[in-house]
Amino acid sequence: MMDHPTARTGGQILVDQLMAHGARDVFCVPGESYLAVLDALHDAEIRLTICRQEGGAAMMAEAAGKLTGRPGICFVTRGPGAMNAAPGLHVARQDSTPLILFVGQVERGAREREAFQELDYRAVFGSVAKWVTEVEDPARLPELVSRAFHVATAGRPGPVVVALPEDVLTATASVADAEPFAPVETHPALVQMVALQKLLAEAERPFAILGGSRWSEGAVRRFARFADLFALPVACSFRRQGLFPADHPSYAGDLGLGVNPKLLARIQESDLLLLVGGRLSEIPSQGYTLLAIPEPRQRLVHIHPDPEELGRVYRPHLAINAAPTAFAAAIETVQPPASLPWAAATREAHAAYRAWSDPARIVTPGDLQMGGVMAHLREVLPADAILCNGAGNFATWVHRFWPFRAFDGQLAPTSGSMGYGIPAAVAAKRLLPERIVVAVSGDGDFLMNGQDFATAVQYSLPILVILVDNGMYGTIRMHQEREYPGRVSGTSLRNPDFAAYATAFGGYGERVTRTEDFPAAFARARASGLPAILHCPIDPEAITPTTTLTALRERRRPA
Repeated sequence: MMDHPTARTGGQILVDQLMAHGARDVFCVPGESYLAVLDALHDAEIRLTICRQEGGAAMMAEAAGKLTGRPGICFVTRGPGAMNAAPGLHVARQDSTPLILFVGQVERGAREREAFQELDYRAVFGSVAKWVTEVEDPARLPELVSRAFHVATAGRPGPVVVALPEDVLTATASVADAEPFAPVETHPALVQMVALQKLLAEAERPFAILGGSRWSEGAVRRFARFADLFALPVACSFRRQGLFPADHPSYAGDLGLGVNPKLLARIQESDLLLLVGGRLSEIPSQGYTLLAIPEPRQRLVHIHPDPEELGRVYRPHLAINAAPTAFAAAIETVQPPASLPWAAATREAHAAYRAWSDPARIVTPGDLQMGGVMAHLREVLPADAILCNGAGNFATWVHRFWPFRAFDGQLAPTSGSMGYGIPAAVAAKRLLPERIVVAVSGDGDFLMNGQDFATAVQYSLPILVILVDNGMYGTIRMHQEREYPGRVSGTSLRNPDFAAYATAFGGYGERVTRTEDFPAAFARARASGLPAILHCPIDPEAITPTTTLTALRERRRPA
């Protein structure tokens, strides 16, 4: 503990702990329940980002956690503020992202009377957060904040909630600061690496799937070298495409929605599967159909930092309790066999990915072709551009047709949460102002957290928003036409002029209705130096890159 004999308010003690643990950014919506913290932040070397809704603030903090590997920090007020932040907590849970949500609470003497905006946070968030606590004494803040940082980053990372009674923040205490936290790393045993080398030597059709969190840029490079040495085919899990460069000759594609059937076939036909860091949950496993449960047909090597995930769904032939960073370092000791009988198949897998991800091959109804938009982005954006999205059919254009090559180049929720793209883009540009940040949003998706476009304007963050507008909740309409053809209910939207929306906030806005007009409009948006929205109306028939609404409807219509 670092000595600090002077009495401080709980708010000051808390902010001092954040600084001690290396927090440099805080995302918040202010509230009277934690005014003492806001006062302490006034003089702190911590950058405060004021957001327009707590859901956006929590998602910004979650995106910061993804980008840095350290807990994103969010402050919200009690009651409604806390409930508004819940979607960001859920993203952090399902995406295994370290996040600490500090929530205001009523004074200690008013609890359990259903006081104004009172909630029992342990009950409310207990099934989502890794740990929920409420501070009873300002002198315990160093202890509890230190524990919050350790819990959020240990094993499988995730969200922690710390409730702050208002009178705890204004009370004073003389207490020492905690030492900076250090994430606990788990390493493979030598005997496990020897076993892995033997399995690779015996394999004829090995395959690797990368996912989860607790990776680093160095770990990604090391695994790419390993894949190159072994000519090992590699796929990335759903919305984890930054874990392996798309231009690497071993890359076979991503396991998400609308996946390449050839990729699925290769995985199902493999005889050795390396699952590194991920859980292979519902979306990447194609509804838990990709592998047999609990005994996969293939020999499964599962590497995960949390021992509770090993054997939870799939029983591995070899279970390795290790963080991806440590595993990627350890595999440098593994040597390839004398021959690589699968090398030709790996080249074929990469060729199949390149063909599948070529936007020039896709033609959809309407004057504005998203294939053409993606082709232009591939021409003009640098390899380290950060692409952000929320949820909706529009995201398929990004996942399938953008070649992710940067470790931190993708910010997208594996939880499938709408409204994520704009907050994530704001956070990315706030933390990495030198990088180009593009948010691809749907019309319904954008307006979930579109008000935080104002946050981008307030902090002069020139994010580029490509807003794909088909006038409906497209994913739900797609399922609706499959199950109840022609009976449209609850999915139609009447949208604003999104270009005017951008200019009303002080940004740049332009409407693009033809493919040939997109390159010049995108160049103007970049040149403006402002947060920008390109409003891109598309034909509602263009529901996915491979089918139309009419085709879905006719497929289910009785003969």
